[in-house]
Amino acid sequence: MSTSSRLSGGLIDRGKPLRFSFDGKRMTGYAGDTLASALVANGTRLVGRSFKYHRPRGIFTAGPEEPNALVELRSGARCEPNTKATTVELYDGLEAHSQNRWPSLAFDLHAVHQLGSPLLVAGFYYKTFMWPASFWEKLYEPLIRRSAGLGSLSGEADPDAYEKAMAFCDLLIVGAGPAGLAAALAAGRAGARVILVEEDFRLGGRLLSEVCEIDGTSGANWAEQAEAELASLGNVRILRRANVFGIYDDEVGVLERVADHLPVPPAFTPRQRLWKIMPRETLLATGAIERPIVFGGNDRPGVMLASAARTYVNRFAAAPGHRAVVFTSGDDGWRSVADLTRAGVGIAAVVDPRREVAASVRALAGNVPVHLGASVTDAIGGRRLRSVEIVDAAGKRHSFEADLLTVSGGWNPNIALATHLGGKGEWRDDLSAFVAAGAPKSMTLAGAAAGRFTLAQALEDGARWGVEAASRCGHSSGSPPSYRASDEAFAVSPLWQVVGARTKAFVDLQNDVTAEDVAISAREGFRSVEHLKRYTTLGMATDQGKTSNVNGLAMMAALTGRDIAATGTTRVRPPQVPVAIAAFGGLSTGKHFKPTRLTASHDWAIEQGATFVETGQWLRAQWFAKPGETDWLQSVVREVNAVRSAVGICDVSTLGKIALCGADVGTFLDRVYINTFSTLAVGKVRYGVMLREDGFVMDDGTTARLADDHYVMSTTTANAVKVMQHLEFCHQVLWPELDVQMVSVTEQWAQVSVAGPKARVLLQKLFGDSADLSDAALPYMGCGEYQLGGVPARLFRISFSGELAYEIAVPAGYGDALMRALMAAGEGLGVVPYGTEALGVMRIEKGHAAGNELSGQTVARDLGLGRMMSTKKDFVGRVMAGRPALIDPQRPTLIGLRPVDRTTRLRNGAHLFTPGVTPSPETDQGYITSSAFSPSLGHWIALALLVRGPERIGERIRVYDPIRSEDYEAEIVSPVFVDPEGGRLRG
Repeated sequence: MSTSSRLSGGLIDRGKPLRFSFDGKRMTGYAGDTLASALVANGTRLVGRSFKYHRPRGIFTAGPEEPNALVELRSGARCEPNTKATTVELYDGLEAHSQNRWPSLAFDLHAVHQLGSPLLVAGFYYKTFMWPASFWEKLYEPLIRRSAGLGSLSGEADPDAYEKAMAFCDLLIVGAGPAGLAAALAAGRAGARVILVEEDFRLGGRLLSEVCEIDGTSGANWAEQAEAELASLGNVRILRRANVFGIYDDEVGVLERVADHLPVPPAFTPRQRLWKIMPRETLLATGAIERPIVFGGNDRPGVMLASAARTYVNRFAAAPGHRAVVFTSGDDGWRSVADLTRAGVGIAAVVDPRREVAASVRALAGNVPVHLGASVTDAIGGRRLRSVEIVDAAGKRHSFEADLLTVSGGWNPNIALATHLGGKGEWRDDLSAFVAAGAPKSMTLAGAAAGRFTLAQALEDGARWGVEAASRCGHSSGSPPSYRASDEAFAVSPLWQVVGARTKAFVDLQNDVTAEDVAISAREGFRSVEHLKRYTTLGMATDQGKTSNVNGLAMMAALTGRDIAATGTTRVRPPQVPVAIAAFGGLSTGKHFKPTRLTASHDWAIEQGATFVETGQWLRAQWFAKPGETDWLQSVVREVNAVRSAVGICDVSTLGKIALCGADVGTFLDRVYINTFSTLAVGKVRYGVMLREDGFVMDDGTTARLADDHYVMSTTTANAVKVMQHLEFCHQVLWPELDVQMVSVTEQWAQVSVAGPKARVLLQKLFGDSADLSDAALPYMGCGEYQLGGVPARLFRISFSGELAYEIAVPAGYGDALMRALMAAGEGLGVVPYGTEALGVMRIEKGHAAGNELSGQTVARDLGLGRMMSTKKDFVGRVMAGRPALIDPQRPTLIGLRPVDRTTRLRNGAHLFTPGVTPSPETDQGYITSSAFSPSLGHWIALALLVRGPERIGERIRVYDPIRSEDYEAEIVSPVFVDPEGGRLRG
């Protein structure tokens, strides 16, 4: 380790050295370091390249507001780009890489972009890449995508786990600085349930970085004592390494970085945990963010916020430079002079644009040269700062050799979280800052977040608000405690921009937004703060403009002749800090999010050579190929022909099954279906259609009545969950008075369709004398409960194929045995298993509407089901279904199509036009929803939605498919292609 920048003292643990690397260079730090402080201690100044110009950039801050020091952490599947080095807790073996450079950080060929900087100004995208239009996809977009972006993803699956948790409390305190700790102590001692959230790995906030005292002990020691007391209170929970990312209605989002400070999370430990906290009261003790000043070269490595420099020397014992210039427009910046001098850093000059400062403040500089009424105009250097140029009160220029320039333009209260629910920032001239206005009633701000910047004010606020919040929650503790704190001067005279700079002056360091960009935005009419943000990208980077927004707004105010209050500020939205998508997902990833559900006959289907397809969450047999079949269509044609001529079996267990019991089920079904079910007799099945509240079809299926108070509803596979949710809503919210109980039994019953002319023969062989399956005993649309070898079974005589068909249901544990028994019983009958493709072909041949037609854009009339809509009762969606647009005769309705040239293949999605008409959106007549090769007819057929479809049967229509370059004519026919009289299904 280079010892030239590591100081004595600090809050690091020198007994625990930690090895790490940056761009392959091995270095050493200590426990208690951040990656940024360890780099500072090792003398590393250049850490990155800027987004647009690839200018050299160094560490600018010491906290989450960092715009420059973005690195890639780790390697392989755990590679994490765009991580702020200032927030990364150092651990042994940490591997970090700079980003946005090639071939190396020190020698970045992309720095040539700086030569084009006169062209790459605000709005250059909009002005440059418009002509010729054909170049956009072929040249401009690929070029921009290769050049833009910071860091890269591994492209591998995330190996870590993430959790979600919920918590309730009386008082949520955000921030564990002096105000937050004082509030937690006051409320915790009163007995209130307190959750204290701190983003750092150590509590204390600025107490860890400043030379100060509370009640006669150092600020860091006081914070340590406060933490120990809070840890001893059973009603207080401390969440360190945790960020509040959003304030929502009655809840707060928190991301806890459980194991980000470790190379690999321990077994059974999540990497991160996303908390949803429901507090009765919220106290924001989020502190303030120091404001930089805009001047020439203010992005050079070595230019740093004054408070950050104090953090590195006081907390981390790391000197960010050897010779410094202090540039400040407020009293707080002068504290850096004393702290840097104490740490052995030479001070070349103190530069303050104010003509006068208090004697007590002036005394902090000791014998250091002081220039009042002066400003820094330019920072000179390349990969590190070499010198600082100033203009004094008399207009004379001076140059100072320095490798560190600390800057302080005042402080902005960190009010972002207070604005997430619609609050806004309100400008206060006495503070030269925005403070929160319109925060939720249950939210209070304390300390620097409320514009009360001194240590004494922060402690007073925290203690007072902690007691009051506890009292409002029913925990009284008397008067708030008082603390003796160090005196501080905090006067500030804001300086937004130094005029007369010779080099580029940056407002937003991360997005390379310059002072000239703000001026261009004003000249070109983008003067609204929201327009300024989007035209220049000011504040749109990962730091969300924490160090740039106010300066940019103030500059726009000056350019437009308005005050800052009238100019306003942009709205801040959650998330306040970046949150990994995996954290939002929690454990619901991969198969935990979408598990593969297998039917009871899955193993049997594998033995039969099935090819599977995902249908919703289920894996279903698509077809069963036989030896010698080289094409899927061959298998499907064979299966369809076998069902039409003999018998086939198909597992339909995935269809939703909902059991409904109670005296009022009939009334309930009348209200959710468009047709009547209260008249359904026991032992009968009825087809029904269900509408959404807006009148569009939601689902269709059958409902069987097994007993007076016992019904079983079937739904489509895709809508099983949706229908169950809909029924629960209708019962619990709309009609809770009805005697209805319901439960999903989809997974409790295995169900198999047995279809074909020999279906009854096969089932009779299976049941033997235990069941009478004659037409008289079990007619079409009948149902019954039976015993099959001592196993309860249900039979439903319903058909989706148009053939004589039954569906037999047994408890799921017997599903595999049922399939094997059916195959054995049908061995002499030519039984074949068939899959979803054959099932789909047969339903198209019969004109049954299914998923492609139940698209959420069709009403019952569109599907030829309008006559099912009862006029004698009310039902969900009835009124909305009667809207003029939904009963318009010009609506596309269901018809069948067959090609004029029978060798032509019909395809889903092709659009329909009147022959001779030029295809356009205005002349579009409809589209094909489902298509299939019909083994029964020997050619392709289709179902389609066509304007005035049923009236046009017998006409020809143009089928136009520009994506596949197909254009041909088809005949409009009935959607029922096979057995239109229905004789087959009635046996």
